[in-house]
Parts: sequence; structure tokens; C-alpha cells
Amino acid sequence: MMAKPKSSTAQIIRDSTRFYPYFKDCIGAIDGTHIPAMIVGNDSSNYRNRHGFTSQNVLAACNFDLEFIYVLSGWEGSARDSRILSDALSRRNGLKVPQGKYFLVDCGFPNRRQFLAPFRGVRYHLSDFTGKGRHPENANELFNLRHVSLRNVVERLFGIFESRFTIFKTAPPFPFKIQAELVLACAGLHNYLRKECRSDEFPIELDTEDALSSDSEEDDDFEILSETQEQQRENANKWRNFIATEMWSDVDVVNNNMH
Repeated sequence: MMAKPKSSTAQIIRDSTRFYPYFKDCIGAIDGTHIPAMIVGNDSSNYRNRHGFTSQNVLAACNFDLEFIYVLSGWEGSARDSRILSDALSRRNGLKVPQGKYFLVDCGFPNRRQFLAPFRGVRYHLSDFTGKGRHPENANELFNLRHVSLRNVVERLFGIFESRFTIFKTAPPFPFKIQAELVLACAGLHNYLRKECRSDEFPIELDTEDALSSDSEEDDDFEILSETQEQQRENANKWRNFIATEMWSDVDVVNNNMH
């Protein structure tokens, strides 16, 4: 019941000069979300997340139609998102990123060619750019604003998912294996309802938590390509800088034409 990545550019990107052509090869967003878990035994401490409650950390990849492309459940609440992504990529039936395509991620993940992260140490949240005189002041800020505007789709999806399946508001009273499988079943059911109903008549409860707070530091414990970790980082950072520079240059051209 998982959606397949599309080869064509997503409509939300294609129809907006804010996003096109800069993100034309982006197929969605990835993030982790904590779902309350009931854990019995000595392992419970491993499932206690940084918020202080026991949970399973669920990694999800989605498209811009609010459909799940991939879900990996069952990881301990204390696990970092980047570690779970590494596991997802190493599995035989794990997450596959089509050649030349990529997902948007937050700073809890390393910046890589297949996983485009925002600039660190630069304004990123939508609220940071709201209000008079708070427009982006340089290329990196403009990139981050447009990046989070697109990446927010995964937060919207989590909000819909938790509103639709209220069983996840508290720890389901089942053995943990069933708790993990229940997430996968409901993700598939969500996709079915999106395809058949095309409506989500639920109040979307967006997580108001800091958008960069998944993890404060990058992890480099996995390889995506045959390159070294340092080559991956360098190439991805150059690519990100190029996109940001192009965005900023185009804004300058538009501004100059208006004067």
C-alpha cells in the first residue's frame, strides 16, 4: 500500500517559481516521529526519548500528495533519525531513492545528494520569516525558507495521521511487535483513503516543536554511494550552495526588473 516515487516533477514544485527549477528532482520529504509505546522489561530505558516518555521512533518518507512512500517502525525512542535512515537504506526491501532524485530532510540528517538538508546556523523555521522586515537577507536564508516550505509536507502528514488514527495518541495496549506492525497497517490504510477519498476531514495537528530538534548533530555512520563520507558531504554541500546561489541570483534579477 506504499506509494511509488514518481518520475515527473511534483505539481506543487512545477507550478511555483519559488520551487522550480531548483527542486525539480525532489520527490518528497523524510522525517521521524515519536509514537507512544508500551514497553515491558529492562529495555524500557532504551525506548525513552528526549521528551521523557517511552516511544517508538518511526521514520517516514512521503510524497507531496500526502502519501507514505516508505515507513520503518519499531526503532527505540532514543534512536537518532539518521541511524534509522541508515537501517532503512541497508535493508533488502528498504528505502530506495530513484537515480537522480532526492528527498528533503532536516538537520537531524547528514546533507547528501539523495537527502537534501538545510544550511545549519541559519534561520529555518517558517515563523522566523513571518512579520515585517523578516525577509531572507542572503542566499542561504532564502534557500532555507523555500526548503522548509516544501519539507513541511511531512509534518502535515504526521498531523493528519495522528488525527485520523487516534489510537496512537497513547501507547497501544499490545505487545511491542504488534504496536510496530500497527503503524505500518495504518500507514497503508491512510494511503488507501487518500487515493479513494482524496479528502482529509480531520484537524491537522502540526507539531509546534523546533523544526531542527530531531537531532542536534549530524551522523556519518552510513554510506549512500561508493564515495567516501567526506566526498559525499563535499559534493552535496557544493550542490546545495549552487541551488542557493541560483535562487538568490534570480531574485536579484526580478527585483532589478521591478525598479
